Amino acid sequence: MRIYRTDQFPLPLPDGHRFPVEKYALLARRVEGFASRLLETAPAASRYELLHAHDAEYIDAVLNGSLSAQAQREIGLPWSAQLAERSLRSVGATIAAARSALQEGCGVNLAGGTHHAYRDKGSGFCVFNDVAVAALLMLGEALSRRVLIIDLDVHQGNGTAAIAAGDPRIYTFSMHGARNFPFRRERSSLDIELPDDADDDQYLSTLRQQLPRIFAAGRPDLVFYLAGADPYRGDRLGRLALSREGLAERDRMVINACQEKDAALAIAMAGGYAIPIDDTVTIQAETVRLACETFQPGQS
Repeated sequence: MRIYRTDQFPLPLPDGHRFPVEKYALLARRVEGFASRLLETAPAASRYELLHAHDAEYIDAVLNGSLSAQAQREIGLPWSAQLAERSLRSVGATIAAARSALQEGCGVNLAGGTHHAYRDKGSGFCVFNDVAVAALLMLGEALSRRVLIIDLDVHQGNGTAAIAAGDPRIYTFSMHGARNFPFRRERSSLDIELPDDADDDQYLSTLRQQLPRIFAAGRPDLVFYLAGADPYRGDRLGRLALSREGLAERDRMVINACQEKDAALAIAMAGGYAIPIDDTVTIQAETVRLACETFQPGQS
């Protein structure tokens, strides 16, 4: 098992910007406390790898800084050379996590989960779609035959659903808030929408019902899990009402299901916008700790 970090590639943002970029460094430092020997620097994705899920014109616009003002507004982040580099590292981390998962059972990206990015554009703080790139790359290299994407970020994975649409090798599952971003939804293989203020009991009972269904339909040998911290009741963008304990139980359910079905597991952190930010860091560090306990007991 390997854990990939991107915090060495900072993203300078204007004062007052709502994207909590500082959480990546805080999370990496927290994980260092219990899994330092598993941590590695994220490699950069190549243009060839990005082409598995993105149009060449869009890739080149990101890399050479020719994104239009409208495209930057839709992403929600101003272009910079640091943004391009960090985006490559975020995708590279998920690719590396997938390779680790297929070799050792599990791999983790301490960033990633950029599920709003489409083939030809970014959106919602997402430049490239790391999970879509990694899934199509693993399938293209014949390292995986069938992929299941379990997206438990509070926002629908619209970009992932659009990229994977029509590919029978990929099953996309998104369980998200019904009254939340994105305003343009796509059709996943299965979408479950939850009402505002859904709590631990409602969320976990729904997930417990759906996990057997999606594993039976997807028949995966590789699972990508977007372990968003934003269903937390203290998240400023979430609208749901899960506790820290409920989110940890959610993670256990997904990890245990992958083990039971003998499916490799690649984890990306996805969203988390709590105030204080330490709540998000604590939730996502617990996701990583649970994976370590399951796949690398005694190795931290």
